[in-house]
Amino acid sequence: MHPSYKSDPELGKKVHEHLVSIGLETPMTEKVGVSMDSKISIIKEKFTSIMDILGLDLTDDSLIDTPSRVAKMYVKEIFYGLDYSNFPKCTKIENKMRNNGSFLLEKNINVQSNCEHHFVVIDGLATVAYLPKDVLLGISKLNRIVQFFAKRPQVQERLTEQIRATIQYVAQTEDVAVYIDAQHYCVKSRGIEDQNSATVTLSVGGSFAAEGSEIRKEFLNLARSS
Repeated sequence: MHPSYKSDPELGKKVHEHLVSIGLETPMTEKVGVSMDSKISIIKEKFTSIMDILGLDLTDDSLIDTPSRVAKMYVKEIFYGLDYSNFPKCTKIENKMRNNGSFLLEKNINVQSNCEHHFVVIDGLATVAYLPKDVLLGISKLNRIVQFFAKRPQVQERLTEQIRATIQYVAQTEDVAVYIDAQHYCVKSRGIEDQNSATVTLSVGGSFAAEGSEIRKEFLNLARSS
């Protein structure tokens, strides 16, 4: 759904600029001054044309409101992550524990996104871990960051990298790992129509990036376990 959590547009702007600077931002144009209502109105008009070209009867009770429903869904629900004014507020507290190399891990985070090539569903789970330095993030903020970047047209590889780079930026640590295991309905429901295959992506930084390191092995074991 369109975010009901507290947002932080200023942090969102900084995250956007950071991702642009490192070449990880989603290809986007700046729709400055286009309101949410205007976007919904324009998409409704365009989708009405699509349905008309397909030969659907837009006077039918079941179809008459479909363009409006689709437009609202695009702007308010499944693509709200294109608007950085919706970026989640990320509560940070001082890390007084200064732990002994233990990392924080959140697993089985729902990933519901849409493939940018066909605009069909990507459905899976993410595991995210980071090794805190000076600050700790509220645990739910990891979920919020994952969900924010999932709510836009995506490719899974970029999604994984965006989550990792954003947590590094917000949590002020290079030691971040992100693992996503997902099914793509552009493969499952069309094209080759493979019902069982899944796509796995991994993005790691800092100590998690060292091949063969114990922290990397531990993360992967936890991420792959049921």
